[in-house]
Amino acid sequence: MSHVFSDETHRNMLSRIPHCTGREVAEWLRTVEEGPSLFRFEEKVSWLRGEHNLAYGHAKAIVHEYDLQRAARKLR
Repeated sequence: MSHVFSDETHRNMLSRIPHCTGREVAEWLRTVEEGPSLFRFEEKVSWLRGEHNLAYGHAKAIVHEYDLQRAARKLR
């Protein structure tokens, strides 16, 4: 199963996360950064779901955004 959303779906999902979770996306990205050192995408998603009771789609969008931002930092 691919873990990549279309750009539009990803943006839409991110825009709904604060309303659905009560936390801003930046807070969730810090949570992933400060969480356990998991390497695989699905491991991070499962951790967010189990530890923070997130819906699968929200957890997936957060981890995808985390990976995008991490890759962008490496390019600088």
